[in-house]
Amino acid sequence: MSLSSSQTALFADTVLSAYRSGRQIAPLSTTEPTFTVRDGERVAHEVARRRVAAGERIIGRKIGFTNRTIWDEYKVYSPIWGPVYDTTFRDVSGPAEAAIGHLVEPRIEPEIILGFTGPVTAAMDDRAILGAVGWVAHGFEIVQSLFPGWIFQGSDCQAAFGLHGALFCGPRTPVGGDPGRWLEALSTFAITIARNGETLDRGVAANVLDGPLSATRHLAGVLEADPQATPIGAGEIITTGTVTRAFPIAPGEEWSTTVEGIDVQPMRLALV
Repeated sequence: MSLSSSQTALFADTVLSAYRSGRQIAPLSTTEPTFTVRDGERVAHEVARRRVAAGERIIGRKIGFTNRTIWDEYKVYSPIWGPVYDTTFRDVSGPAEAAIGHLVEPRIEPEIILGFTGPVTAAMDDRAILGAVGWVAHGFEIVQSLFPGWIFQGSDCQAAFGLHGALFCGPRTPVGGDPGRWLEALSTFAITIARNGETLDRGVAANVLDGPLSATRHLAGVLEADPQATPIGAGEIITTGTVTRAFPIAPGEEWSTTVEGIDVQPMRLALV
């Protein structure tokens, strides 16, 4: 049985209040034991409507839990998604700073970001999806958990912005030339992440549902099955999920990456 409109509104109130006050709440699934991912989508759409009404603009989407190597760690076994807003997105070139004091239990994720010049459907293969990509970049998504200790169900994550906190996008590399070169790069790249110069993890493209293009196709299918969602379209920015494990972060740290096998710039981010 799905949530009523009044329950959906109440959960949206709860999530937005926690976000705006920088506090944590019990997972919604503990309040409503039958709370499903579809319920989470309904709450998420109501939250998004309210954020847009308050002046924020949705510029794209994030896909979460595409990295199957971390599913057991979080006990979440399928991807989620959430909006990326003009207030949470920042283009950066070279070393940058990020204020994180407003986020709760933040973690950092190195990701590949795609900028689209055309629509994407679930029926498209990787080559067709690549044809709708105008640029590729590497960036850091900072995620947060409104739920203490990062203990939740996938439905909770879906309702709470897909855990999205901020997205720092590095320089954009235009997609052009030989499509085969890009298809290979987007399925074979590797990213290594370090904190204060100490290497912590190395991840590969296949971690992300077999690659960013495949992850995008998965999202397209999820959106097509959601009557309230809009399809992926021209002008949209999509960040496709963490390539490595996600790591807790704190002010005073500097996080950096090295990238292998794809023509994007590495990242360096100082936290304040």
